[in-house]
Amino acid sequence: MTFEVTAGEDDGGIRLDRFLSTRLEGVSRTAVQKALKAGLVTLDGRTLSANHKTRVGEVFRGSIPPPEQLSAEPEDIPLDVVYEDDDLIIVDKPAGMVVHPAKGHARDTLVNALLFKGKTLSDAGGDELRPGIVHRLDKDTTGLVAVAKNAAAHASLSAQLKSREMGREYLAVVKGTLKPPVGEITKPIGRHTVHRKKMTVSEARSSGAREARTLYETLEFFPGIPASLVKVRLKTGRTHQIRVHLASVGNPVMGDEVYGKQKSPLIARPALHAAKLTLVHPSSGKTMVFEAPLPADFERLLASLRSRPRRG
Repeated sequence: MTFEVTAGEDDGGIRLDRFLSTRLEGVSRTAVQKALKAGLVTLDGRTLSANHKTRVGEVFRGSIPPPEQLSAEPEDIPLDVVYEDDDLIIVDKPAGMVVHPAKGHARDTLVNALLFKGKTLSDAGGDELRPGIVHRLDKDTTGLVAVAKNAAAHASLSAQLKSREMGREYLAVVKGTLKPPVGEITKPIGRHTVHRKKMTVSEARSSGAREARTLYETLEFFPGIPASLVKVRLKTGRTHQIRVHLASVGNPVMGDEVYGKQKSPLIARPALHAAKLTLVHPSSGKTMVFEAPLPADFERLLASLRSRPRRG
């Protein structure tokens, strides 16, 4: 789309990316920033940066490229398939892999890898970008993901997830000591009002916040940092739930720059691993338990923590 926008009497002193995103209907601030970076927005023939402060009477002209058209295409990506039969696939997802194509992550996803391997995936969800996807893991969370191969399996696994019959157990390394060492966090979770890609806890179920329940158990304490190895079980499945809940009680996941607000020299991602998955097979009705070993970076982190002497 092309545009011409004039800064009115009340529009002075506003960052240009913010100003244009509020004036251009249906255009995100990110899309505006990309257009500015590409030199597609001008003032009197001059290109501008996103942090340009508007002045009353300035006339901005430019164009916003159409949004990227997403599709799930086969890609030759290594993938660790833990189990497969006619109904489902269990994958041990590596760090750095998004589960399905989405805005900003059009390629190199778990779905792309499965399609390349010729896997037949369920289309019961009605979303061609998420065939067979029943639940997700964050990009940098490692571990087990269940994928449905047909509509019946998709319905069964989705129902188990909703009824909390599907068991999901994680291992995490957190900063500090959880008090009490065994417990449950029950704070509702909703989208952050300012930073829309982040989630946050809410003391009241308002502003779209939804019930969230996280059970935890401290397995090992490392006094040299201090830090703790924690087993976590999800009773609900909100976006970033474990990371948000643990950060909310003062024990963010180590390596989590979003909710822990700082990098860790010991691990380059959040130290979170989906270690165990329990489900009822859609056809046989048998309970199945899958476990994924800790990835190498997580093992190195634990070795480093165990080798550090107690402080003081």
